[in-house]
Amino acid sequence: MSEDAKKIGLGLRVIVKEVKSELRLALPEGTAARVGPAAGAGVSRVASRRATCRYHAQMHRRSALAFLATLGPASLGALPSVARAQWPEAAAVPGGVALLELGAAGRPRPSATYGGRPVLVRARGEAWVAVIGIGLAADPAQAQSLVVREADGRERRVAFSLQGKQYAEQRLSVAPRHVELSKEDLERYERERAHLGAVLRQFSAAREPATLRLVMPTSGPRSSSFGLRRVFNNQPRSPHNGMDIAAPTGTPVLCAAEGEVLDTGDYFFNGQTVIVDHGQGFLTLYCHLSAIDAERGQRVAAGAPVGKVGATGRVTGPHLHFSVYLNAQSVDPALFLPPA
Repeated sequence: MSEDAKKIGLGLRVIVKEVKSELRLALPEGTAARVGPAAGAGVSRVASRRATCRYHAQMHRRSALAFLATLGPASLGALPSVARAQWPEAAAVPGGVALLELGAAGRPRPSATYGGRPVLVRARGEAWVAVIGIGLAADPAQAQSLVVREADGRERRVAFSLQGKQYAEQRLSVAPRHVELSKEDLERYERERAHLGAVLRQFSAAREPATLRLVMPTSGPRSSSFGLRRVFNNQPRSPHNGMDIAAPTGTPVLCAAEGEVLDTGDYFFNGQTVIVDHGQGFLTLYCHLSAIDAERGQRVAAGAPVGKVGATGRVTGPHLHFSVYLNAQSVDPALFLPPA
């Protein structure tokens, strides 16, 4: 192992050790047995220590991600497997992410398209890898192919296959106007759909994503999983194309990775929304906000505030709807986030 790789590995072990140390401070021994009014002050202190612990652990993790984002392909190739956590989990299923090697990274970067749309390509170790977003409507029975164009103009196709995945069903009750749209609401929705479609198809080829791993955009339980087949007021609708994170109104919403604010607005279904471009078709969406704290064109760092949790648009209560897009396809955010 090279000296650089040894230093990198040592640095990562130090970060892991610091996070573990913070976590051990979260809950003093014997606290779990304290109940009732007499324990109120102690429980309050424990809650405060827990919050402080979570904050410091998150800061150490962000420092690690920022450090990894500065490394070049050669250095990444020398890292132990834990350091390669800047990549999403591969899942070649509808709503998932396929990772396909395209050739040696020593050659000029190739470009690639899937379904006619450009695809993110970046180096991993000594190979170029295409990071392909698979739409929820993709049919695993159909043959899949990626069109690869080399720097000299030669084209080739790379075949790959998908596995099936069965998503659960969810039934919800919402205000009737968000299911049976009036003429005015339908016209508004159609205008917004056209606008958002154009936004989500953006592909900023010159912007290199700092990382393909994301930090949690807000604190709270993941109250609804991606891909659920949703039924509103007994009427089937499109599958859920994001992750819902339950949190009280006003809870800060943080940018999940470094990027530039591509769009903000107040939309019929999504409510107040922020969309961030992380580069090469890799986008994140933050919906149902009670407030927007970022402006279009603003550069934002990972962990920077972009809004506050709310209950705007079509909702049953306050939460953050968080979506991830690759090559204009919504994909499972859990593939990019720390485990729940």
